[in-house]
This record gives sequence, C-alpha cells and structure tokens, in this order.
Amino acid sequence: MPATVVVGTQWGDEGKGKLTDLLAREMDMVVRYQGGHNAGHRIVVNGEAFALQLVPSGVLYQHITPVIGNGVVVDPAVLLAELDALSSKGVDVSKVVVSGNAHLIMPYHQELDRLTERFLGKNALGTTKRGIGPTYADKSSRVGLRVQDLLDAKIFREKLDVVLHEKNLVLNKIYNRPSITAASICEKYLDELAPRIAPMIADTVGIVHGALAQGQRILLEGAQATFLDLDHGTYPFVTSSNPVAGGACTGSGLGPRDLTDIVGIAKAYVTRVGAGPFPTELEGDMAELLVSRGHEFGTNTGRRRRVGWFDAVMARQAARLNSLSEIALTKLDVLDTLAEIKVCVGYEADGVRYDFPPYHQSVLHDVVPIYETLPGWCSDLSTFTRYDQLPDAAKDYVAFLQDTIGVRISVVGVGPGREQFVRPS
Repeated sequence: MPATVVVGTQWGDEGKGKLTDLLAREMDMVVRYQGGHNAGHRIVVNGEAFALQLVPSGVLYQHITPVIGNGVVVDPAVLLAELDALSSKGVDVSKVVVSGNAHLIMPYHQELDRLTERFLGKNALGTTKRGIGPTYADKSSRVGLRVQDLLDAKIFREKLDVVLHEKNLVLNKIYNRPSITAASICEKYLDELAPRIAPMIADTVGIVHGALAQGQRILLEGAQATFLDLDHGTYPFVTSSNPVAGGACTGSGLGPRDLTDIVGIAKAYVTRVGAGPFPTELEGDMAELLVSRGHEFGTNTGRRRRVGWFDAVMARQAARLNSLSEIALTKLDVLDTLAEIKVCVGYEADGVRYDFPPYHQSVLHDVVPIYETLPGWCSDLSTFTRYDQLPDAAKDYVAFLQDTIGVRISVVGVGPGREQFVRPS
C-alpha cells in the first residue's frame, strides 16, 4: 500500500495538524519525519484543544501507531511532558514509538541557540531558541548523541565527554558563560528520562516497512513548511531540516516509490513567524483583522504571526518542489467579512515578471506583488457542511486559486473544529 505525505506549502502554521488528524481516520500509522518541538499543531476535538509538538497528530485515534522518525530531533523532557499532558486528557499514548536514530536535543544546544540569537542582534534569524538548529548542526558534524544512546550509559558518557569539551570552550571563551557539567546532564538524561523513554525506542524503519508489507496505510507528517526548508526556503530565514516531501523519505526510511499521494496544506491567506522576506505582507487594519479572526499566534511560542494575501507564486513553487497531488485549503472562513480579497498571481522586479520565486535573494527582497482582486462573500461559512452550500463568491475564490496554482483543491476548511471542512466535488 502507498504512503501519503502531508506538507505545508507556505511558511508553516497552515493547519497540518488538523488535516493530519482528518486523514488519519483512514490510516494505520502516522510518522513524524523531521523537525523538533519548535513547531506546534493545534487540533480542536469536541471543543477541547490539543497542542502537539513532537507527538504525531494521529495519536488522537486509538487505531493509529504514532511514530517519531529518525529525522526528528527530540528533547526527551518535552516529549514526556507532552505524553503526560495527553494522558491526563484520556488519550492513549501507549503505542508511541521513537526512532533510536533520532538525535537528542541537549542542554548545550539550547544554551548555544539562545546565545547565538542574542549575539546576532539585528541579524537574528528569529529561531524559537529550542536548540533545534544546533542539534542538527551536531548531527551533520557527526558529534550528536542519539536516542539509542540513552540505552547505553557508558556510550552516552563517552560521547558526552567528547562533545562537552568543545561546547564548553565555546561557552567559556566566546560567550563568557559557565561550563555545563557532564554529571548534571547524566543525572537528568540517564537517571530521570532514560527509564521512561526506553520502552518507546524502536527500529522505526523496520516498523514502517513492516506496516507497508502488511498492507497498512501510512501517513507521513512534517513540521514547518516548504519555504522554511533548509535547501529550498528563504535562506537563511529557514529551519535546519527538510520539510519538503523529499524529506519524508530520509526522515522515515521509506523509499521514493513508497510515496504516492503528496497533500499540500495552504491557508487561504499567508502567515509567517519571525524574520525573512514576505512579498504579500499586510500592515495596518487589514493585518490586525486577519490576525484577530485567524487567531494568528504561535501554538508553542505565542508569537504574533505576520499576515498577507495569498501568494500563488509561492504555491506554484511548492507544487513543483513537492510534486503535489492535491491541496487542502484551510481557514477560508477567516476571510468571511471581507468585501474584496486579493491574490498575488506574479511578482515584478526591474520590469521583469516572475511566475515562480526568483532564485536570487536580492531580487526576492525587492519584488512587487502583482495582484488580482476578487469579490468577497461577506457571510459566515462556519455552519456549512457541504461544498455546494458555500456562496458563489467563496467557490469562485477556491476555483481561482486552483486554476492559478494548477493543483486540485480537495479539502476546504471552514472553521477550527475537527469536523469543519467541506470537499469540492
């Protein structure tokens, strides 16, 4: 059986958690393939909100096996706290498994993340300071500690001694900060956290391939989104991993031929957290309206999101980078009160039109959006349960986006609730 990938097509916060929760009804396994607890998914079930950071969204279904893949970086304390919070709400977390090859976020990663951002000053990248970037850097430098190291105290201590020697020199000599002791880390990670994490550690590559061999259906869930991708995003204002659909293979251990459906998630407008280019960004009253109606504040950090009109230039690029088979459009209801809605259909810079983002960052920073203006529908979409009930103007907006992007829109979100979606025929 094929595996389905869910990927964000903008700068994150598109509603991947809600869509994953929707698709998970028909799946047997949900695999998180990259990122860390710097991204949050918010799902509303029967009026109760669940904020997930590391645990795959499918955990809310008893029939799902939630898998944290090898491409994820894991803060074990955060993972356990999240599992405890879910358990306290009656969610069964006994099936959660964690790849032994996933890398551990360590205290020095978090400290260096905070210090680096502070010292960058006006050039700060806007990271969440959760240690994600430094952990991926150590992974690439081949000095990282992995989840499986929690099962071998001797190896853990040996690896930790080697890496702490270098990290403490940086903390002492560059940032004038005190050393971090191996004893303090071992006490927390080996004595406190490892006994609880150990039963979850597994060969997740074997598990997902075994599931495929048995005809089970697998959903692969990324964090962040296409334009935060380390290679294809608005570098350097990106994350430290590959959220694009290709990253689902390296982050889970599946092969490209195992992936059949690639579902892109897009908001009916665009948001971004932190620094970086944003061609369609809005300010003033319109921005405040979208922030207020869309509740545009980070699930984890509470940071206010920047907002802008829908950018079809980005969406076209996301479609080809991910080979999207379909798109789920979320938060259409946020636009309910607008008399007119703009869509960016191209960029212009120095007399040149761009239908895809220019590769050079200097050009991208200076582009001027080319807009088409569509009529709004000025009515509440949140009560509708069928696509044909939507006002003509709302259906025209969805059709315009579909035609402009060139990818079928298969799901439309009309509210924050678990059941608030409609499907175009």
